[in-house]
Amino acid sequence: MGVYFNPKNGSFTGDKNSRIYVDKTGLLEYLNGLLGTSGRCVAVSHARRFGKSHAAGMIDAYYSLGCDSSNLFDDTAIADSAYYRKYMNKYNVIHLDISSVWDFHKEDLADTIKKRICKDFKKEYGDTLDYNEDLYLLIQEIYEITEIQFVIIIDEWDCVIRNSDDKELVHEYLQFLHSLFKSEESKSFLALAYITGILPIKKIKDESALNNFSEYTMLKSSPITKYYGFTEDEVTGLCKRFDMDFDSMKAWYNGYLIDGIHMYNPNSVSMAIERNDFDSYWRNTSSFASINTFIMMNYAGLKDDIMKMLAGGKVMVNPNTFQNDFSTIASKDDALTALIHLGYLGYDADRKSAYVPNYEVATAFELALQTGGWKEIAKAISTCDELLFETIDGNAERVAELIELAHDAYTSVLKYNDENSLSCVLTMAYFTAPGYYNIVREMPAGKGFADFVFIPRANAGVRPAMVVELKYNKSADTAIKQIKENRYHGALSGYSDKILLVGISYDAEGKDKKHHTCVIEEVQGTDNE
Repeated sequence: MGVYFNPKNGSFTGDKNSRIYVDKTGLLEYLNGLLGTSGRCVAVSHARRFGKSHAAGMIDAYYSLGCDSSNLFDDTAIADSAYYRKYMNKYNVIHLDISSVWDFHKEDLADTIKKRICKDFKKEYGDTLDYNEDLYLLIQEIYEITEIQFVIIIDEWDCVIRNSDDKELVHEYLQFLHSLFKSEESKSFLALAYITGILPIKKIKDESALNNFSEYTMLKSSPITKYYGFTEDEVTGLCKRFDMDFDSMKAWYNGYLIDGIHMYNPNSVSMAIERNDFDSYWRNTSSFASINTFIMMNYAGLKDDIMKMLAGGKVMVNPNTFQNDFSTIASKDDALTALIHLGYLGYDADRKSAYVPNYEVATAFELALQTGGWKEIAKAISTCDELLFETIDGNAERVAELIELAHDAYTSVLKYNDENSLSCVLTMAYFTAPGYYNIVREMPAGKGFADFVFIPRANAGVRPAMVVELKYNKSADTAIKQIKENRYHGALSGYSDKILLVGISYDAEGKDKKHHTCVIEEVQGTDNE
C-alpha cells in the first residue's frame, strides 16, 4: 500500500528470483513463535552484507497486509509449518531504513520519520486520524480502528549511534524508539519488532529505551545463527550447482564461528559465483575505514595481537567492556571487539579469543596496513607476491633477501629465536599465498611432519605445489636433505605436476649480515615416492 506502511513484496521477490537464492524462511517460523509474546522484540546486530536486509524484506513479504505472498512462499521451508498461512499477510507493517533518513535529516530525524510514515497513512485513512499526535499514538489509533496489530521493522537502527557524538540527539532518538517499543500503547499494538544493525544495543546509564530486546550478535545469535550468512552445507550445495571450487570458496569466505556453526559471508560467496572469480568483494564496504581507525590505536599489545592474528594465531579478548559504539573505545579489548562486530575478526567463544577469519578479510587488513602508519610491515607485505613468484621461479637468493626483509619487519613484534617463530614470519612473508593454496603447517608426511605444504587449489593456475622446511642455526641444504630423506613431498602423493622443495634457514649466530639462506629444488610429482 505504501513505501513505509504495508509495503509490497518486491524486495523479497527480487531476492527469490535471483540466480543465487538460499532459503532462509525458517526464520519466519521462529518469529511466528514470538508474535504477541514478551519476546516479540528482536535485535539482530551482524556485520554488513550478512543477510540482515534480505531477512527484513522477507519479513515484509510474509506479514504485510499490502500484498499477497502465497505464490512466493509456497515452495519454501516455511510452507511446511503448521501455522504457515495463519500469519501470512495478516499484519500492518511499518518498515524503516534509518540510514536513508539520517543522511539528510540528522537534526529532525524523528519528525522526518513520522512525516514519511504519515504520508502513507493518509493514503489509507485520509483525514480520519489526528496527524498532530506522536507517531506511537497514531499507530495506537489505527490499531483501535482496525484491531490489527503492527509488525515494525527498522533496518540500520544503530546508524545514529555509529555516526553521532551528540549525546542529546542520541537520547532523543532512543526516546523515540522507546515510544514505539516500550510505551504502554505498544503493549497492545505491537505484534513484533525486528531491528537490525551492526552494533549491539548501546549501553547508556539509566537509559531503558531498548532493554526489552533480545539481541543476536556476531558473538552469539543462537537459535537463529544459521539464518544470517551461509552455512557450510549451503555453500557446498552452491559450489556443486555452479561448478565452483569449494576449497577456494572456503579459504576466501569461511571462518566465522558463531555458536559453533561455521558461517560464510553470503554477499562475497554470491559475488564470487556471479563473476566466477575469487576476490575481495567486501572490503569496499563503508566500514572498511574502521580497520585503520582501530588498528592504529596505540593500546598496549594491540599491534602485537594484530600481527599474531595475521600470522594465523588467536588472541584472548574480553568483549564485555565494549560500550557498543565507536566513540568510546577505551582499551585494546574494545578495539578488537569493535572489529569482531564489524566482521573483520572472528570470535571463538569457547576460547574467548579473536582471529582473522579468512583470506578475504586478511586482504582487507593488508590494504589497511599499507595505507596506515606501519611502514616497515607495509613494505614487507607489499613484497609478498614477489616472494611467491621468486620462489616459484627458483630464485633462491632473492627469496632469502625477501625473507630477510620480512624478518626485519616482524622481528620487533614476533619473537624470532626458534623454528616456530620462523614459521610465523614465513606465514606473514607468504601472506598472499592463501589466495591460491591450501597451506598446511606441520602436515604429517612420510616419516615426520612437513613444516609447510603448499597445495594448489583449482584457481592456482600455473603455481606449483611446494614443500617448505625451516631450519634454525642449520643450513638450508640440511632442510632439503631432510625433506628428501623423510619423503615429506609424499604428502602430495598423486600430484602429477612439479613440486618445489624449499629449504630455508636462519643463522642467528653467523657473522654474515645475510642471516637467511634458501635452497630450492624441483621434483616431478610422479617421482615423489
